[in-house]
Amino acid sequence: MLHQHHVAIVGAGNIGRALIGGMLEGHDLEPSRIRASRRNPAALAELVSQFPGIQTFSDNREAVRGASVVVLAVKPAGAAGVLDEIAGELADDTLVISVLAGLTTAAIEAQIGRKIPVIRSMPNTPMIVDEGATALSAGTFADDDHFEAAHALFESVGRVEVVPEYLMDAVTGLSGSGPAYVYMFIEALTDGGVKQGIPRPQAFRLAAQTVFGAAKLVIDSGKHPAILRDEVTTPGGTAIAAVADLESHGLRTMLINAVATATARSKELGS
Repeated sequence: MLHQHHVAIVGAGNIGRALIGGMLEGHDLEPSRIRASRRNPAALAELVSQFPGIQTFSDNREAVRGASVVVLAVKPAGAAGVLDEIAGELADDTLVISVLAGLTTAAIEAQIGRKIPVIRSMPNTPMIVDEGATALSAGTFADDDHFEAAHALFESVGRVEVVPEYLMDAVTGLSGSGPAYVYMFIEALTDGGVKQGIPRPQAFRLAAQTVFGAAKLVIDSGKHPAILRDEVTTPGGTAIAAVADLESHGLRTMLINAVATATARSKELGS
C-alpha cells in the first residue's frame, strides 16, 4: 500500500526515525520516496547515515512539497506554526497524519484551512523496536484508502487499533504514556531484587525479561491477565503473598489513577 506514496516526516525525531525504519523494512518503499525534516543539521546527517538514500531537509516546506503522505511529528507546542508554514504546500489529496497528543483532527483541518484528509494517531516509543501500540482515528475528510495507508504505516512498527476520536485522549493516557509506567515498574522490580542480594545487572535483566515474557504470554495465549495471574499464585505460595501486599498498597488504584491523570493532561494540551 505504501510503495506508491511519497512520505514526508516533519520533525523526524525518535518516532519519525522508527517510522522510516519500518517503511523501508516492511513495504519495499524506495528510500528516495521518503523525506525527513529537522532543524538540526547534525541530526539530519545522522538520519542519512542510518538510512542512505532518503531525502532530508531543514525547510519543512521543501520536505512536504509533492508528498502524498505527511506525518506531523513535531512538538505539540510548535504544531500551529508548522501547519501555517506547510499548509500552502499541501495538495488537496495529501494525507496528513498527526502523532501529537491532544491535537484534534478538527483543529488540524481548521489550521490548514481546506478540506484535507487528516488522521490522528497515538503511537508509543516501543515502535522503535517494532513493538509499538498505535491507535488511529479519522478526520472528516479521510476515507478508507487514507485509513489503509495510515494503518500500513504504523503496522510496520507494531500493532494498530482503530478508535473513535473521543477516546484518543484516553489512549494517550493508557498506551501513549504507558511505557513510562512500565519502565518504573521494571526499575522498582530491579531494586527489589538488589535489596534481596541479587547483583544489579542480573536483577535488571531478570526484571526486564519477566515483564517482556509476561506481556508476550498475554498476547500469544489470548488469556485474560487474571487467569494467568491465578496460574502463578499457588495456594500459600510466594506469589499470592506478594500479590496481597501489592493490593494492600493500592497498586491497581495507582495505575488506574495514572491513566486518568495522563488522559486529563492530554485534554489540556488539546485546549
